[in-house]
Amino acid sequence: MKPIKNIGIFAHVDAGKTSITENMLYLSGATKNIGSVDDGTTITDSLAVEKQRGISVRSSLTSFYWKEHKINLVDTPGHVDFSADVERVLQVIDAAILVISAVEGVQSHTESIWMALAERHIPVIIFVNKIDRLGVDLESILADISKELSPQFIPLQTVSNEGNGQAYLNHYSLADSEENIEKIANINDDILGLFLEETAIPATTLTHAFKEGVLQAQLFLMLFGSAKLQLGIAELLNAIIAYLPSPSVNADKELSALIYSTYHQEKLGKLAYVRIFEGSMQVRALVQNHHKNLTEKVTQLHLVLANNYQAIDTATAGDIVAVSGLTQSSTHDILGQPSEYIPKTVSLNTSLLTVQVQAVADKDYAALAHALQILSEEDPSLAFEWYREEKELHVKVMGWIQIEVLEQILLQRFNIAAAFKDPTVVYMETPKTSGYGIGHYTMPKPCWAIVRFFIEPAPLGSGIQYACLVRTTDVHQKYQNEVLRTIPKALQQGIKGWQVTDLKITLVQGEDHNVHSRPGNFVLATNLGIMNALNDIGTQFLEPIVAFKITASDELLGKITSEVLHRRGLFNSPEIQQPKMVLTGTIPLASSLDFPIWLSSLSGGKAKLITRFHSYAPCPDELAKVRAYKGVNPLDRSKYILKMRKALE
Repeated sequence: MKPIKNIGIFAHVDAGKTSITENMLYLSGATKNIGSVDDGTTITDSLAVEKQRGISVRSSLTSFYWKEHKINLVDTPGHVDFSADVERVLQVIDAAILVISAVEGVQSHTESIWMALAERHIPVIIFVNKIDRLGVDLESILADISKELSPQFIPLQTVSNEGNGQAYLNHYSLADSEENIEKIANINDDILGLFLEETAIPATTLTHAFKEGVLQAQLFLMLFGSAKLQLGIAELLNAIIAYLPSPSVNADKELSALIYSTYHQEKLGKLAYVRIFEGSMQVRALVQNHHKNLTEKVTQLHLVLANNYQAIDTATAGDIVAVSGLTQSSTHDILGQPSEYIPKTVSLNTSLLTVQVQAVADKDYAALAHALQILSEEDPSLAFEWYREEKELHVKVMGWIQIEVLEQILLQRFNIAAAFKDPTVVYMETPKTSGYGIGHYTMPKPCWAIVRFFIEPAPLGSGIQYACLVRTTDVHQKYQNEVLRTIPKALQQGIKGWQVTDLKITLVQGEDHNVHSRPGNFVLATNLGIMNALNDIGTQFLEPIVAFKITASDELLGKITSEVLHRRGLFNSPEIQQPKMVLTGTIPLASSLDFPIWLSSLSGGKAKLITRFHSYAPCPDELAKVRAYKGVNPLDRSKYILKMRKALE
C-alpha cells in the first residue's frame, strides 16, 4: 500500500489555489492538460455555477500519485460565504497548503483560515503565488505574513526578477540562513544550545529539527511560485512528500469513519465522502451509522482520480473515498464507532441570516422543497425549514453571494426558477423573568397529561438547562422521557417567533393516568405548558453580535470609530502600526450588514475587515423583528389540540 497524504488547499478567493491544483494534477500525470479557471475547464470546479463564476463554491476531492505516495487533495471554497464547507474539510485532513497571493497579500479570509488551522494545530505549507505579477513587493508581503499570521515561517527559496511578468526561484539549504536557524532554535533546545555555543550544526540535525517543527505546527515551510507559469509546483509536491505527515493507519481496528460531505452525482447517485480514521470498509459490507443508529450497505467504493470515479473493493484507515449506498446517512455522521482520532469541528463562521425561498412557478413548490432538502442534507448549515401550513421554505445563509449561488444551483441542477426574499437576521428569545406554566390535556378521553413548569432566565450563552422534581409515582418515567425529548422542539419558536434559549426549565408537578395516558399526551401538554409560561413572563430579544478586526490606514481611525459607535458597536484601544492601525471590537450583525461596503468605499478597497460570530446579546424590542408563529400556536389551545389529534386539515 502506498503512503498517503491527506491535504487541504485553502486561500482567500482569487489567490490561485484551484490553478495550483490543476498544475499538480498535470505534473503528476493525472490529467493531460492544465484546466483554466477563466475558461471553466478545471477539474475540481466541476459545477456549472463554479465554471461561470470562476470560484469554488463547494469542496472537491481529487487523488493522484507523486513519488510513490498517494495524495488525497481537497480543494476548498475561498469565499467566506462557504465557510461551513471549509470547517468540514478541516476535520478530515492531516496537513494544509495555504495559498497567499503575492499581489494582495494576507486577505481577510486568509487570516480566518489561518486561525482555524492553528486551532487544530494542522501542519501548513505557505505557498506565495503570483510572484510574476506586476507590482509585487515580496518584502512587504513577508512582513505582513510575519505580523498577521506567524513569524515562524521558513522559506527554502529566494526569488529574483519578481513582479516583471517573469520570476526565478533560487534554492538554498537551512544552514545558509542564520535567521532560519534562529527560528528553529526558538522551538528546539538542542539546536538552541548549539547555536548559542556557535557550534557548527550538522545539516541532518537541522533538517530533522525543522521537519519536527513543521509536523508540530510550530514552524511553517514557505515556498514561492506562479501557477500561471507552472513555476514552483514540482517543488511544492516534493515538499508535501518530504515535510507533511502521513496518517496513522489502524486498519485492524473496528471501523471509525466520518462523512464530511455528501453530494448527489448525476450518474452515481448519492455519494458520501468519507475519511476513514480506523478500520476498513469493503464493498457489500454493512456499516453502522452511529448518529442515526441504523445500518446501511456499502454498494460501491470510489477513488476520485482527477474527475474520474475508480471503483475499488476496499478502503482502509487513512484514506478518503466516495461511498455509494449510504442513502440515509448525512454529512457529519460517524460510521462505525466514535474515535479519539476524529477531530472536533472548528468554527470559522456561523450562518446568522435566514431567507425565505419561493418558486417562481407555483407548480414547482413541491419540487423546490425537495431540492432544498437535498441541498440542506449536503450542507447542514443551510438548516432548511419547511413550514407546511404557511407553504413557506426557509434556509440559513452567510450572505448575498451564497444566495446568488443557491439561486443558480436550483436553476442549473434542479431546473427550478426560485426567488429569494431579503434575508433577515436570526434573532433569539430568552425569558424576561421567572414564572410558572401549566399544560393539561385531559379531554376528550382517552388522554391524560398534566405538567407544571417553572421557567427562569439563565446566564447568556448557557443554552437550555432542565431539571425534574417530579416522582415517577406521579409521572411514569417513560412519560418524563417524552417531556425531556419535547422541550428542545417546544422552544424552537417563542412568543416572538424565534428560538428560545438561555433558560432553566424545571418540571415541578405532574400527573399521569394508569389507563388514559399516552406518550403523545405529554408531548402536547409540554408544548402547552412551556408556551403558557413564556406568554405570562414575557421574553427578551437576543441579537447576534460579531467580533471584528479592521486593518486600515491610521488616517481613517476617527471616521471608522465614529461609524462603529453609530452602529451600536464597541471597540478596544486601537493598535497603531504606522501607516496602519488595527481596531478590534464587537458590533451587532443587524446594524453592520452593509458595513463592509461602507468601509471599502471609505478606504478605496484597501481596508481589511475580518468578522466572526461572537455571541448573542439582549436587544431592544424596537430594533428587532417579531416573526409570525409558523404552524398552529399552542396558545390557540383548541385549534392546537385539534391539530395534534390530526383532526384539523
